[in-house]
Amino acid sequence: MDIIRVEGGHTLEGSVHVSGAKNSALKLMAATLLAPGKTTLTNVPNISDVHVMGKVLKRMGATIEVADEHTLVIDTSQVDSWEAPYELVAKMRASTAVMGPLLGRFGKAKIAMPGGCNLGARKIDMHILGLEALGVSFDTDHGYIYADAADGLVGSSVTLEFASVGATENLIMAAVRAKGETVIDNAAREPEIVDLATMLNKMGARITGAGTPVVTIQGVDELHPVEHRVVGDRIEAGTFLVAGALMAGEAGVEVTGFNPMHLGMVLRKMEQMGIKTERIEDGLRVHRVERIEPVDIQTLPFPGFPTDMQAQVMVLSALADGGSIITENIFENRFMFASELSRMGAHIRIEDHHAIIRGVEGFSGAQVVSPDLRGGAALVLAGLTAEGVTEVSAIHHIYRGYERFVEKLTSLGAVVEAASVPDPSDD
Repeated sequence: MDIIRVEGGHTLEGSVHVSGAKNSALKLMAATLLAPGKTTLTNVPNISDVHVMGKVLKRMGATIEVADEHTLVIDTSQVDSWEAPYELVAKMRASTAVMGPLLGRFGKAKIAMPGGCNLGARKIDMHILGLEALGVSFDTDHGYIYADAADGLVGSSVTLEFASVGATENLIMAAVRAKGETVIDNAAREPEIVDLATMLNKMGARITGAGTPVVTIQGVDELHPVEHRVVGDRIEAGTFLVAGALMAGEAGVEVTGFNPMHLGMVLRKMEQMGIKTERIEDGLRVHRVERIEPVDIQTLPFPGFPTDMQAQVMVLSALADGGSIITENIFENRFMFASELSRMGAHIRIEDHHAIIRGVEGFSGAQVVSPDLRGGAALVLAGLTAEGVTEVSAIHHIYRGYERFVEKLTSLGAVVEAASVPDPSDD
């Protein structure tokens, strides 16, 4: 059984550079299906989800050259399959990202139902309703979604019930090859949407409004391969900013490789908690605070507070001088992390989609289980400030989204190691 072992109480200082954004890289890799030929992606994070997406593309007929640790040359000229295999895509929810590109290229797709972190129901109704407006018919059978645009994709107006990132991305990637104009109203506004639209426009697409609630796409006959750099990972950056807020020394911790504007609401809430950050070239410097102020947070689509930062900031709230409330509006099961943090001494009560938190003086090291990607990283952060040793298991979740997480923390002065221990369930 693999674990991350954390010895608490060590001051952090120095600089850490974040990788390319997981949530962008996966969709950019899928988008290469739209442009037969060799597309080069740089600043790609070396994480397990990227490896899985690479295997998905290879099974479809693509070839991938790893030019260096963070550069992929993806040749989709020989792709002849429109099926995403179950044994691969069931491992992560980003599997549905290939639906739009396959429909744009082949007019059909067969996609396994998505997997990934156990965060609750992931309905893809909005993907289906939106694509149906473009002329796609759907059927489901034995865990697969069958999509077919028998008469071709046709531009249309689509209003999303919720500003879904995945639905917005799939609609954009299908609509770039549809006949006529597509307008997506109530579109997701995340920076990763802008990154996708930027690459597609380089390929010859005609997309305007990305990053706003209304995105307009004029369909084109073909797209061509390009070279594109993946945007920096704002969630990884936010994770290390929380680490600095917990344990930075007088000089602070510098986090670089991302655009601070992509963390606007997170930084606003951290400021309300008494945490000081300052702009530096290509990032931010964060300083430790002796006692954190309580704050109320609601997770919402961008530019609201991101659900992917909820667990990390809950660690801060659990040490605050007073009571906080965190309301989770995106995923219904994302408070599984709270019960593990409570094992370390946090005082958290869950009521429906609210976490009511009463701050404590400190944590004590314990054996805890990573419930998902961000929750696992947050437990490691809690271990940094806990008394004694914390052992976090089920760390495969963490490796899905963080590159060299242990090594980066160690470079800042943390006493952290990845280790293998006997699995007690084997006894």
